[in-house]
Amino acid sequence: MIAGLLAAQAAHRPDAPFAVTAGGAYGYAQVWSLARRFASRLAEAGIRPGDHVALIAGNSVGYLVAWFGIQAAGAVAVCLNNQVMGERIDYLVGQSDARFVVADEAWLAARAGDLREARAALPRLRLPADAELDAVLADIPEAEPAARAGADLCTILYTSGTTGLPKGVMCAQDGYLATGRETARILALSEDDRIFVYLPLFHTNPQMYALMGALTAGASLAIAPRFSAGAFFDDARRLGATGCTFVGTVLAILAARYGEPVRDHALRFAIGGGTTRALAETIESRFGVKVHELYGMTEIGGWVSGATADDHRLGSAGRVRPDMEVAVVDAGDAPVPTGERGEIVVRPRRPNLMLLGYYNKPEAFGEACRNLWFHTGDVGSFDADGYLSFHGRTKEIIRRGGEMIAPQELETELRKLPGILDCAIVAVPDPIMGDEIKAAIVAEDGFDLASLRGSLARVLPAFMLPRYAERVTQIPRTETEKIIRRELEYLDQRVVDLKPAASAGMPV
Repeated sequence: MIAGLLAAQAAHRPDAPFAVTAGGAYGYAQVWSLARRFASRLAEAGIRPGDHVALIAGNSVGYLVAWFGIQAAGAVAVCLNNQVMGERIDYLVGQSDARFVVADEAWLAARAGDLREARAALPRLRLPADAELDAVLADIPEAEPAARAGADLCTILYTSGTTGLPKGVMCAQDGYLATGRETARILALSEDDRIFVYLPLFHTNPQMYALMGALTAGASLAIAPRFSAGAFFDDARRLGATGCTFVGTVLAILAARYGEPVRDHALRFAIGGGTTRALAETIESRFGVKVHELYGMTEIGGWVSGATADDHRLGSAGRVRPDMEVAVVDAGDAPVPTGERGEIVVRPRRPNLMLLGYYNKPEAFGEACRNLWFHTGDVGSFDADGYLSFHGRTKEIIRRGGEMIAPQELETELRKLPGILDCAIVAVPDPIMGDEIKAAIVAEDGFDLASLRGSLARVLPAFMLPRYAERVTQIPRTETEKIIRRELEYLDQRVVDLKPAASAGMPV
């Protein structure tokens, strides 16, 4: 299974780089040897096949060693956000039934005290820094990897939890392998490719798109600790990256940061979801990077539709991959006509490609699965050629006076305005319109909020113009750069009403 794929690449290309950081390169055989030694260390600590191991660390080669080591031990990697604190991390460790905690020094020093009672008593293992990996694991024998089946639980990945408590998505070995193959296919990955990983490794995006894509093709990973817009192209050059994964806000931030073309790099592709046609066109024309838009989420095996190099239509999430089925349905689960919007629903053509369930939350899994489909809660549409378009989360869609507005569409136009550095669009309640539109703006000094509606009116219909605006110092985001909209859904003295009192409540 996954560990076996790493073993095969290590045998085929032992000295070829698998992971490259600012500190050096680690070959396939080296990472596989370290992972087996790590598996032996877990076995010495009493970890057995099927046990849940909480993995809490930042991006590093050590993270990969621990992740593969947990797989080689036959255990389940519970990949947790290393920035979560307080009751939330205590909840996640307990809810996942973790028997053991693997964490890096930064987390142990800053966050370990947030665990309480039984969670605080769990045995722990410090994940060595990359420079220490060889020395710390040198005297530990290489474990014989545990046998694994395609249906075996591989990881538990928690949803970002921007609303309510996160749910633990149970992912099978086969799901990772299938998504790795499909990612390598649509990107036409070769052994010479190197995928830039700056999004946190606890997340589906880098695990399934970057890690499994590279592992399948025998390519390599370029690992940075975090996303930095200012250092993005410098890091890509220094690490020799030929592509990267993304979430939509990352591309928007790069487009805002670099107004002039940047072409002195080797990046040829970016793969991810949540962008727009206009933004994708900007990235391709300004930076020479082909944007492979996907539609996906943790629960549906990472992604189910995507653009290939040859079958590439900007503004869409490509065609459905051959091992999945996707439909767009109305409120009664009946398919909608071509071109109409509805909820995206998904099911696999083979077993174990999607989530096995939500851990310890069967009722949540039952609610998501109706009429033999997994209901994503996302709004989409198919065109006549079978290309899927994503129009936003059902819970994020703003319903204003009978009109449906996707925040991402308005955010794209806002970011084009001179002086705006970042932004977010949210819905706030209105007794007449149902929802009203609020814009949270990070702007240069001197930017006039009162000019917002007039500027946008040149490119947007009246029903999409924001009623309210607020100047903020930063937009709240998760570690994977998703906007935490619930933190902005308020009206108080900080918020400016952009419409004259006489027109308040009118539908334009």
